Amino acid sequence: QVQLVESGGGLVQAGGSLRLSCVASGKIFSINTMDWYRQAPGKQRELVATIASGGRTTYADSVKGRFTISRDNTKNTVYLQMNSLKPEDTAVYYCNVEGVSAVSGTFRAFNSWAQGTQVTVSS
Repeated sequence: QVQLVESGGGLVQAGGSLRLSCVASGKIFSINTMDWYRQAPGKQRELVATIASGGRTTYADSVKGRFTISRDNTKNTVYLQMNSLKPEDTAVYYCNVEGVSAVSGTFRAFNSWAQGTQVTVSS
């Protein structure tokens, strides 16, 4: 079983910055992709950014040039640096991690979600 713990959300004024972190722990053998999603009230959850095991990144058009996803493989941690925040970035942000766990010699794919952290951007 793999657990994810997020931190770094909060309230910020438009134009400000926040940095989200998400740490994975448990019987992890390897981690493939690490993603950030967000869900605003009344809207569907959307993919914000992805980082592959080799470091390749992709971003939603709405955050390109403002958000940066990164990862520290030694710490099983993914980050989301959010700059030039806008009120429309207000949402609950979730990290998602896919990989392989190893329990008692058995390897199994996992796909885990964090509990979510609120980001509120005031105008």
